Amino acid sequence: MIIYLDNSATSWPKPASVIQAMNQFNDLTGSNPGRSGHHLSIEAGRILFNTREILAKLFGVSDPLNIAFTSSITHSLNIVLQGFLKTGDHVITTSIEHNSVMRPLRELETRGVELTVIDCDSSGIFDPQKIPKNIKPNTKLIVATHASNVTGTILPIAGIGKIASEYGITFCVDSAQTAGILNIDVEESHIDILCFTGHKGLFGPMGTGGLYIKNSLEKRISPLMYGGTGSRSEFEIQPDFMPDKYESGTLNTIGIAGLYAGVTFINNTGLEKIQLKENMLLNRLIDGISDNKAVMLYGPLHVKDRVGVLSLNINGLSSSDTSFYLDDNYGILTRPGLHCAPSAHKTIGTFPYGTARLSFGYFNTIEDVDAAIKAINEISINRGIR
Repeated sequence: MIIYLDNSATSWPKPASVIQAMNQFNDLTGSNPGRSGHHLSIEAGRILFNTREILAKLFGVSDPLNIAFTSSITHSLNIVLQGFLKTGDHVITTSIEHNSVMRPLRELETRGVELTVIDCDSSGIFDPQKIPKNIKPNTKLIVATHASNVTGTILPIAGIGKIASEYGITFCVDSAQTAGILNIDVEESHIDILCFTGHKGLFGPMGTGGLYIKNSLEKRISPLMYGGTGSRSEFEIQPDFMPDKYESGTLNTIGIAGLYAGVTFINNTGLEKIQLKENMLLNRLIDGISDNKAVMLYGPLHVKDRVGVLSLNINGLSSSDTSFYLDDNYGILTRPGLHCAPSAHKTIGTFPYGTARLSFGYFNTIEDVDAAIKAINEISINRGIR
């Protein structure tokens, strides 16, 4: 028996409708969108537009064409960071960021971009009131995760966005851990750029993602890739409009068909129901192991301040050993180590050893949680350290 508690890495299992939609595309459409005039190519293009439309409604975007598809949120973030920031610019971020943000920024530092990393507290909580004193005349961008992939801590993106708007600074959000789980409204939260992935909370397949860019802002963001887009083929110059500017090459249309089905599942289920279930499972886990003195838990105390992610360590065990015992002895799949977020682990005091991370999805059950509680408590006893 397998208990999958690694949904922060990728959600699994997917809704049956996602696989059905991909099989249907493969069996009945299978054509290249925008590259031909026949009816199958037109049908493939319709799938792309319908998926832009359903994502736009999910994120409060008024124009679906302001959403471009990419291969992943890492791809999306690199388009923004490398295409927007230039030598002499200043960017602000937080100490809880994933390497999909930090590595491009550190590379850009070597090219003359100035970086300020504002510390979160030891639970990953971020105070947006720290931002104004770090703003400089050349501050061009604020980029922040919506929720940490290490502690699950939810950052106050509406508060950050309000400050960015007041100072006329572009605001970019990494929604890897929240899209499809928490409500995101780009207008209400003053989000200028939203980067998202398809394979986590949106229940789509791997190799899907995208970004929303506010009207006209794309004029200031260079693409990472240049090439055929199926539009303006008479010109040898890259289109400068959304979404074509960032969609060179054949898109993963079969994956996007699956992504459409994933978002449809979310709409039919309800965001609030998904969030409530993940909170319930997380709360049950915390209650079941919080009295174990051998277990160290990280992140905010209240589930309302976090998504369904819990990092922990057991005294006397490395995070790798903890995850190995959970897998080998109990069939519970978790992720140990630094989770591609060394800055976050430095923030919570677990660098360089990391933590064992348990992360829930909508398809987990109370029985999964109870099995994890039993396993963690037994491991600490069997190691003689409880």
